[in-house]
Amino acid sequence: MAPPRGMMPATPPRHPALTALILLLPLASFFLMLGATPLFDVDEGAFSEATREMFERGDFLSTYLNGENRFDKPILIYWLQAIPFMAFGATEWAFRLPSALAATIWCYATWQFARERFGAGTALAALTVAATAIGPLAIGRAATADALLNMLLALALFDAWRHLESGRRAPLLRSYLWIGLGVLTKGPIALIVPGAVTFLYCASRLEWRRWLRSVFDPAGWTILAVLVVPWYAAALSIHGQDFIDGFILKHNVKRFTGSLEGHTGSLFYYVAAVPLLLLPWTAPLVSALRRVRTDAATGVRRFLWLWAGFVVVFFSLSGTKLPHYVLYGSTPLFLLVAAHREDLRRAWLHLLPPTLLLAGFAALPILAGQLSQGSAGNVYYRAQLAEAHAVTSPAYYVVTAGALLLWLAVAIFWKSPVWSRLSLGAAISVAVLTTTVSPWAGALLQGPVKEAALAARALGGTVVAWRFDAPSISVYREAVTPLRAPEAGELAITRIDRVPEAGYETLFRKGGVVLVRRIAAAAQ
Repeated sequence: MAPPRGMMPATPPRHPALTALILLLPLASFFLMLGATPLFDVDEGAFSEATREMFERGDFLSTYLNGENRFDKPILIYWLQAIPFMAFGATEWAFRLPSALAATIWCYATWQFARERFGAGTALAALTVAATAIGPLAIGRAATADALLNMLLALALFDAWRHLESGRRAPLLRSYLWIGLGVLTKGPIALIVPGAVTFLYCASRLEWRRWLRSVFDPAGWTILAVLVVPWYAAALSIHGQDFIDGFILKHNVKRFTGSLEGHTGSLFYYVAAVPLLLLPWTAPLVSALRRVRTDAATGVRRFLWLWAGFVVVFFSLSGTKLPHYVLYGSTPLFLLVAAHREDLRRAWLHLLPPTLLLAGFAALPILAGQLSQGSAGNVYYRAQLAEAHAVTSPAYYVVTAGALLLWLAVAIFWKSPVWSRLSLGAAISVAVLTTTVSPWAGALLQGPVKEAALAARALGGTVVAWRFDAPSISVYREAVTPLRAPEAGELAITRIDRVPEAGYETLFRKGGVVLVRRIAAAAQ
């Protein structure tokens, strides 16, 4: 017997023009000024440089970063970045394009799934949340593998539910397709999440055999093997034990069992991370959480809560903690928040997060300036933040303060349902973030790195990155930049707190970044 479909509350029809605007929201969120911000280090710089080096080396089966093996992630995201790289060159827009496309498809897939089970109104509401929440927005505009994996996990679990709901085999086989592509994107996690979520759902209904039949489908595993085995076999053949040690043991086993690269946190790390990543939809999320017990009686809603819950628990137990990990369970939250939108009470509580968010945008330059004058952090970051006044134009204050005033007028004087006002507030926040705040933050934090790299490229000669892990240097130089100390006559890009007092000529300095030439062979 198929599980019951989601309840479809009757909602008044929307004006066609408003519906069209909402449907265009993902395109605006993920593509507007996509290339206006420099690549952020370390992750964006590393993915982009590894893609660029594939062309430099003529090797499209292995990835390298500054000439060294990079086993962090499988190959698919690099192949996808390679296509716009060939068409548009080494630009921020080209490297980020696969993520923007994946995030857009992710939004529309969520809309379609909700439309089938919850109705048109809830589908548009879920699309709005997916396209405007801070966490999804960040990965959807980043040159990393996260948006692609999130899209593939969503597609896999949507089709897994379609199979559980109807018994049809076609959605099940499609889910194997998405899982296989996910394994080529980020490894075993693409198997773990769909397998565990469907197991928990079937176990909650005592349908063990059903789960076993789905998980051990011969045609499904054939699809999976055809997609996954060729590249993994090639990588193992080329790199042997190094691939096992680097990818399997370090970046998968150790990432879960220990703290990798200092990314650690308490058991309750994601309890705080989830509400922040879903800003400005934090209060509706809390409201939806109060309905968990009621939702458990409805098949699709139980499935969605198990999906979100498993991801939070699984990564809470992981030794390595990064905020974007929990986004693997954000898709069901988009749907559940939207499904409970008519339950919102206490308007001020729901309208407070966008107010704080927009006020924070307006205050960022002042806050950065204050932090640069304090003793918190290290010299490098204080020097970077000290440039806040120089990179902040009057237009920044006009846009951010104007957006805050517009939002306050909407929140106070527009007599409409809480959800409508909150949706408009979220859209205003995204517009300000993409057009103004993100370019400002990029100019402040990464602008000096980009400018130093371009200056070094213009000067020519051997350039090294000295005690400074910023892979975007190589992207902007369009050349491998070894990580080592400079020899006499060589150029080095480094941090201002890592240059000796003598033996070096400063050629460029901005914020905390310096470009120097070593003029003596004295010890460092």
